[in-house]
Amino acid sequence: MDARDYCGATKKPEGKYEAMTICFILGIGSLVSWNSMLTIGDYYYTLFPKYHPARVLTLVYQPFAIGTMIILAYYESKINTRKRNLAGFTLFFISIFFVLVVDLATSGKGGIGPYIGICVLAACFGIADAQVEGGMVGELCFMCPEFIQSYLAGLAASGALISVLRMVTKAAFEKSNNGLRKGAILFLAISSFIELVCIFLYAIYFTKLPIVKYYRSKAALEGSKTVAADLAAAGISTKTKDQGGDDDKQQERLSNKRLFLENLDYAVDIFFIYAVTLSIFPGFLYENTGTHGLGTWYPVVLIAMYNVVDLISRYIPIVPCLKLESRKGLLIAVFSRFLLIPAFYFTAKYGAQGWMIFLTSFLGLTNGYLTVCVLTVAPRGYKGPEQNALGNLLVLCLLSGICVGAVLDWLWIIGKGTF
Repeated sequence: MDARDYCGATKKPEGKYEAMTICFILGIGSLVSWNSMLTIGDYYYTLFPKYHPARVLTLVYQPFAIGTMIILAYYESKINTRKRNLAGFTLFFISIFFVLVVDLATSGKGGIGPYIGICVLAACFGIADAQVEGGMVGELCFMCPEFIQSYLAGLAASGALISVLRMVTKAAFEKSNNGLRKGAILFLAISSFIELVCIFLYAIYFTKLPIVKYYRSKAALEGSKTVAADLAAAGISTKTKDQGGDDDKQQERLSNKRLFLENLDYAVDIFFIYAVTLSIFPGFLYENTGTHGLGTWYPVVLIAMYNVVDLISRYIPIVPCLKLESRKGLLIAVFSRFLLIPAFYFTAKYGAQGWMIFLTSFLGLTNGYLTVCVLTVAPRGYKGPEQNALGNLLVLCLLSGICVGAVLDWLWIIGKGTF
């Protein structure tokens, strides 16, 4: 059976909910390793108290993520999506496993050597993130919106899962000898296992789902060259029966420049969503919120609240009447988030911990909700190859926003004598 035969069906094949579940798990795997490193920040602050680990690791991670994403976005139409995503998940697995190896090999001791090693592995996370996140979002953009929504929910779920586990391990090991390290090791082991699961899910099961075959075949008929390996793995030929002029027209697609200009407002939206978020999260929450009644639990609770609410908010757009689709409305909502910066400053200086927890929750709420709205609305009206390209461009803007936010996060400690 070739792609044209497969797409001749009048009804979409089954497997939608199985695909949504797998997309959710793959979303978890796309960020669980990085979120593990962020969430065990209190352990790294114990090992490397003078090196600002939450800020430095984020700053190391981002240039490699954005640099890799620029290359991948430029060559997106020629890159084998299957190999790209598998390479990303494999690199995630190797990197998080070696973070565990570094800790075990050094017996949990600090020092510049282990710190440099962890920074190198953080750079590897950035490369893997660009491969997986850009590849998955680009691919899911030409499938049904529920798939990309599930994937984005999985990204948030990775943070929520790790935060909840962090609170559990902190409570369990708090009074034991070297409890922080025991909790961190458990985190790293769980993350390694999840990445391994994602490799097998994507390589074996996801490709064979009928509805995934349907959308990939449809994209191939519209001129996409990125799905050939996926269709071949599923036993579907991408050769069409007719190589006439209609197919030539069908394979025409807008250039990346044209796509970017047509969706400039969406690109601005996704850039500033993450620039604002990362200018506050996680560095400000670890280092600039002061001392409160929760003690060492305070930053852990803040990170957990952000991640849990971020996850919940990504399901709000499922309800049609609650989904913001207006391009003008999205711009207004995104730019209004700049008010969060002075809000956090004055709350940290004068507010009680309850207000800070509320504000952090609101940061997560707006981050998750607006991300899903932008990434599910933007691809509408385009053919498969264009949707894939647009998905990659928007992920590039997302990573650029994260990078800028990570740099701006350092402004909070200017004049505090902590450099």
